[in-house]
Amino acid sequence: MELAETNDISVQDIKKRSISGVFALVTRTFVVQIITFVSTLLLTIFLDANTYGVFYLVSSVVNFLAYFSDIGLAAALIQKKENLGKEDLSTTFTIQQTLVVSLLLLLIVSSPIIKSQYNISDEGMILLYAMGLSFFLSSLKTIPSILLEREIKFNKLILPQILETLTFNIVAVIAAWKGYGLLSFAFAVTLRGLVGLVAIYVVYPWKPTLGIYRSSLSSLLKFGLPYQINTFLAVLKDDGMTIILTKIIGTEGLGYLGWASRWAGLPLRILMDNLTKVSFPAFARLQSHEDKLAKAVELNLKYLSLLSLPLLVGMGFMAEPLIHQIPKYTKWIPALIPLYIQLYNSAWAGISTSLTNLLNATGKIKLTFRLMLMWTGLTWLLMPFLAQRFGYLGVSYAVGIIATSSLVTVILAKQVVKFSLLKSLSTPFIATVILAIFLALTRSYTYSIPNIAAVVFTSIVIYGLAVLVIEGKSMVQEVKSLLIHRHA
Repeated sequence: MELAETNDISVQDIKKRSISGVFALVTRTFVVQIITFVSTLLLTIFLDANTYGVFYLVSSVVNFLAYFSDIGLAAALIQKKENLGKEDLSTTFTIQQTLVVSLLLLLIVSSPIIKSQYNISDEGMILLYAMGLSFFLSSLKTIPSILLEREIKFNKLILPQILETLTFNIVAVIAAWKGYGLLSFAFAVTLRGLVGLVAIYVVYPWKPTLGIYRSSLSSLLKFGLPYQINTFLAVLKDDGMTIILTKIIGTEGLGYLGWASRWAGLPLRILMDNLTKVSFPAFARLQSHEDKLAKAVELNLKYLSLLSLPLLVGMGFMAEPLIHQIPKYTKWIPALIPLYIQLYNSAWAGISTSLTNLLNATGKIKLTFRLMLMWTGLTWLLMPFLAQRFGYLGVSYAVGIIATSSLVTVILAKQVVKFSLLKSLSTPFIATVILAIFLALTRSYTYSIPNIAAVVFTSIVIYGLAVLVIEGKSMVQEVKSLLIHRHA
């Protein structure tokens, strides 16, 4: 039995929905990201590095368990070329919920061991249980989210995300301001989960059904299992390593790394996450049109870089002056070097994530698997060794080395799709170099908030003019074309 979904989408519709999806995700989340920015700033004023470190540790424990809640079936549903049947959805939902409940029971049973091994306080354990509950609530949203992604209807998918983000940030900041410490995060993640669950079923009503169908399971696992192995390596590389590193550098060191990672990742959360959500189903639908797929990849890389590179460079130059201007913020000065390295990592991540997304969407799971093996191996080889020698700074050095290895992703992706990296990155790179020169020359003027604001404003003007001069009329025509397709 097949669902009445619009899977037979024309290339023109794919382009229109993809562009519309990007605009919806970026523009409608802009205000939310401003709130997230303010929230992060306030939380890092109210909370110390140790509290922040415990939050990252507990998050990593739950994220590590969350990997086992899905054997790749969700991604397989999105990637599947044929229409989805009721059997596909029932099978995915039933298996996922069985795994989720089993993992929550495991979390409860193992919680005393986690508490003793990492000296987590009672408040930290409440946060752990709250994140476990949030993990369960999140799993109930999977199928409606998948159906919206398959139809590339991100204008609807964005509403629950907005409400979740608003709920988490507002609750966390108010609770932290009131002095609740780690419990601030516990309240925030629980309410976020409840709000998100209600919102997704209002936006896309779907009646859960139970049942496992052998033929459907077999078909989905052909893509799902290899995809999930890659996901496991990513989880092992990131969250698994965080759990190990805490024993070496402590929660304070982890707090510095978490602060740097959060700020450096903010531009990508605004831009890359949104583009990735749209590009995966779009790339998958364009598999049979190689020339159009290559063009889509080039546009993805170009506009992601145009928007993210100046933000990353600007943050690098403005971080230290701003730290000295914000009351009670000098406690984060030890995290500046990790921040600079994480910004470098984010620049590479924009490229590598887009291209691994391309490999996954075109079914080249084996290539992605090789990449994940490489990154996981480098992570587990370099991070503990350098952490032992240089503490939390050693972890940052390892991040920089591993980020550079993303060059391999470009080589592999170009073997699959003949796109031009030079064509995609030349304008963003040249314009960003011009911006960096200006910021370096004006560094001595950033000693007050008004001066910083003036430098930032001038930077935006200089960067914009540089892009227009390099691109000329072609840039204006390209943007007009994208806007026309969005409204077509």
